[in-house]
Amino acid sequence: MADDLAAALSKLDAFVGKVETQMLLSGENDRLNAIVNIHPGAGGTEAQDWAEMLLRMYLRWAERSGFKTKILDYQDGEEAGVKSATVNIVGEYAYGLLASETGVHRLVRISPFDAAKRRHTSFASVAVYPEIDDKIEVKIDESDLRIDTYRSSGKGGQHVNTTDSAVRITHKPTGIVVQCQNERSQHKNKDVCMKVLRARLYELELEKKRAEAQSIEDSKLDIAWGSQIRSYVLQPYRMVKDHRTKAEMGDVDRVLNGDLEIFIKAFLQSKTQQAASSKV
Repeated sequence: MADDLAAALSKLDAFVGKVETQMLLSGENDRLNAIVNIHPGAGGTEAQDWAEMLLRMYLRWAERSGFKTKILDYQDGEEAGVKSATVNIVGEYAYGLLASETGVHRLVRISPFDAAKRRHTSFASVAVYPEIDDKIEVKIDESDLRIDTYRSSGKGGQHVNTTDSAVRITHKPTGIVVQCQNERSQHKNKDVCMKVLRARLYELELEKKRAEAQSIEDSKLDIAWGSQIRSYVLQPYRMVKDHRTKAEMGDVDRVLNGDLEIFIKAFLQSKTQQAASSKV
């Protein structure tokens, strides 16, 4: 009975930890699926093998977390490992949780490819992107519109010029103004205005998504060899340490088998604290 109770408490503790971590996620894209791209650094076979180890680590993490995975791209290394790998991790909060993994990961170990059994340092970069849905639904709240009517001044005949059939619509949140006076009736002019407004709001949302995607891409450009976010040391001692949060774990095998919770939670807590400090 004691063993059953211990197992139940362990499951409860894991569930509470998962909920606590999700409570730290508040970004606009945090709930989305993730796309993880892994590239080896300089170093040939050593780095390519390390990149494959990272790929396995994230696949195991996804499995532990109940997420589905799909390999989108996989290029074999020349002797071992991978030259490049991209995996889609599908599940709620996948991106929010994995965003902390973006950066350079450093491995120190006795090389299995070195006959002299010397210690080698390898690097690989990880880039995590949200899987953005291209579908943009344009919703227009009538309370956000100011509709003005006025007398048409253009061509169209006597009826157009003597009635308030022209329509001008101002979308107050964005300041977009559209107008139409070509149709004979106010109703038709309003319909045309609404079509134009929807088109312009749609383009505005597309522009926001393009800017957001570029912002995410620009953040990846800061990745440089030597500016690692985390080190995995197998020799001369065993330790995984995150250089941003100082979180560390001595059980390297456990981490490489997908147990990243301590590092993800520490990163999200640090990010939340920084955001709170900036508001003070």
